[in-house]
Amino acid sequence: MHDRADVTLLAGGGGPLFDLAVDLGIPTVRLATMDNALSPVKAIMAMQELMRALRQISPDVIHTHSAKASALGRVAGWLLRIPVIYTVHGFAFKPEAPWKQRTIARIVEWCLAPLTSRVICVADAERALAAGLPIPSERIIVIPNGIADVAIRSTPTEHVNRIVTVMRLAAPKRPDVVISAFFAAQLPDCELVIAGDGPLRDTLEEQAGQLVPGRVRFVGSVSEIPNLLASAQVFLLASDHEGFPISVLEAMRAELPVVASDLPGIREQLAGGRCGILVQGNEPQAFAQALERLAEDTQQRAALANAARVRWEEQFGLTPMVSATWNVYEQVLAERKPQRMRTSVL
Repeated sequence: MHDRADVTLLAGGGGPLFDLAVDLGIPTVRLATMDNALSPVKAIMAMQELMRALRQISPDVIHTHSAKASALGRVAGWLLRIPVIYTVHGFAFKPEAPWKQRTIARIVEWCLAPLTSRVICVADAERALAAGLPIPSERIIVIPNGIADVAIRSTPTEHVNRIVTVMRLAAPKRPDVVISAFFAAQLPDCELVIAGDGPLRDTLEEQAGQLVPGRVRFVGSVSEIPNLLASAQVFLLASDHEGFPISVLEAMRAELPVVASDLPGIREQLAGGRCGILVQGNEPQAFAQALERLAEDTQQRAALANAARVRWEEQFGLTPMVSATWNVYEQVLAERKPQRMRTSVL
């Protein structure tokens, strides 16, 4: 998209996102005060820093991601009279979320909805939640997440030697369920690889050491996810609630059979279970039974892997997502008709 628009990335923290932007020739602005803390003082500081950056860039449109950045971005856009497009990767007020988080999130989204030019939902289930907000239905659009293809894929094998999960080690993800399920499954010659980091890591390492010593590897935040997935025979994800997880799409792209929590967004990804095994209730024993079934049935494993790859190719490539997002930009800015769009991504 950056070949059709002047894009600037504004974000807090660090990590591979900035490296990717640099590789693509996209200017970046690191917002030192932007983080996930709920402190009002930090929010005010982040808003001031964001306003300074936006005044300097003077974009035609702001495209926001993540809850806090999208809250501050929409207020900033309203103050500066810049239209804001908000991509929701998963509303925090979905029924599965804790009641306190759910209540606060609903109030915030209700108040900010009128300041939003377009809401992009990554799944139909998220659009159903957005329908309850004070924003016209024609301003709510579904654009599923998409990812670019890579050459490397999983190679079918007779035995399941490695199961991989990719997740942040924090709520709403359930790495504890993943470890308990791996312990309960009768797979003595298999290892579990957990990619990702977070505040629960020490507790999880202790859990793994007690239940399955020496058979769970914590590899932290790795950049070569495609290579890791290609080395596995099954992908596993347990979570209390999700929007439309990229990790499942990466597994589908890698032609891996997926075992995952039966949540609305994941259900859409896996076509209701035709491209993977959906597990209800996050019961470790149910996950264990699914793993054992795949380990014992090579044909089912191959069939689900192939179905997942085909569905990814048909529905979740990068090009459809980019084209649909560009159409939203054009709709929002139809009256302004800039010669070349300047976009800030937050």
